[in-house]
Amino acid sequence: MTTTAPPVDSRVIGLAHYAARGVLEHVLSRHGVTFAQQITLRSAVADGPLGREALVGRVVGALKTDPAGVHAVIGELLAKGLLAAEGESIRATGAGRALHDTVNAETAPISARIYAGISAEDRAVAGRVLARITERADAELAAMRPGGPTE
Repeated sequence: MTTTAPPVDSRVIGLAHYAARGVLEHVLSRHGVTFAQQITLRSAVADGPLGREALVGRVVGALKTDPAGVHAVIGELLAKGLLAAEGESIRATGAGRALHDTVNAETAPISARIYAGISAEDRAVAGRVLARITERADAELAAMRPGGPTE
């Protein structure tokens, strides 16, 4: 039986996002970490050490969330010993890097199964389309914020 794929729209993108996020959150729950904590930790591992405001900016940009909430998540990760503060600089601790590596190791085979059989060409096309949608949605969101072009 051949199924026809629906055209890409916000619903289709959302369903894919939440399916993949559900897999990740299942793994994260075994380690007592939330999705927002993982995104923050990942940024600290990949880009750190960072100034606190730079880290907040990266996570706000990724999650489209409120800076106060990200500051709270950073506090949670500091309390868990997964991040450390040195003045205004935030870095991942050894425990934070180890957790990041463990989560990546646990999710890698799942991701491989999810993407199995999808050609590199199809993934490249999907990547280009999703990048364009993200760029346009980010511009719309910026225009909706106070001081944006629509004000």
